[in-house]
Amino acid sequence: MTGAGDIFLSELMGTATLLLLGCGVVANVVLARTKGFNGGFLMINFGWGLAVFAGVYVAYKSGAHLNPAVTVGLLSAGQSLGGALHVLAYLGGQFLGAFVGAALAWAAYRDHFDDPESDPGAKLAVFSTGPAIPRRLSNFVTEFIATFVLVFVVVAFGRTPSGLGPLAVALLVVGIGASLGGPTGYAINPARDLAPRLAHALLPIKNKGGSDWSYAWIPVVAPLAGGAVAGLLAHGTGFI
Repeated sequence: MTGAGDIFLSELMGTATLLLLGCGVVANVVLARTKGFNGGFLMINFGWGLAVFAGVYVAYKSGAHLNPAVTVGLLSAGQSLGGALHVLAYLGGQFLGAFVGAALAWAAYRDHFDDPESDPGAKLAVFSTGPAIPRRLSNFVTEFIATFVLVFVVVAFGRTPSGLGPLAVALLVVGIGASLGGPTGYAINPARDLAPRLAHALLPIKNKGGSDWSYAWIPVVAPLAGGAVAGLLAHGTGFI
């Protein structure tokens, strides 16, 4: 069995890769004077899918959870992850990796973040999600459903993201983004939203505005709930 230290490093590197490329594609689309400016939501969908593809390969050794909702889903499905220390290694690697990846994306696009033509809302969108229509219950339901789809498919048919396969997970994420991403921007991953949001708050970004902490609980709690229910259902219906 993979040790806790190896799990931590694998998840850290994989999630950092995921967030570097994921935040990077958003920066390329929404920040002023980039080569990909105004590339559209579908470009962001595919960019995040390819970010997942790369992250799963990098973190293959640990099963490439890259997402606390996946870890919680596997636990609720009855899978043993090797004890509490291993679970902490998964979660710690995911959150720290997400922060590192977001910070690297900022470093790559620093001149565009500092460009006065880039507005504060666009800068925050690089790091974290936000609702198109702010209605907390509706936003929660959307994130719950989208994460349920992700985790149910992963747990029921692949046991882990690496078991499902990097390309399959990437296409699944593209599909979720294209179909369910419109209302909230589809966080579907607590580490992907919370750690970069913290990076946004801490990094020296010019004219960045607030980090919208009043919304921040939804892309944490809703994906964890969706992942847990997905794991329970996959286990209860005999898929795993």
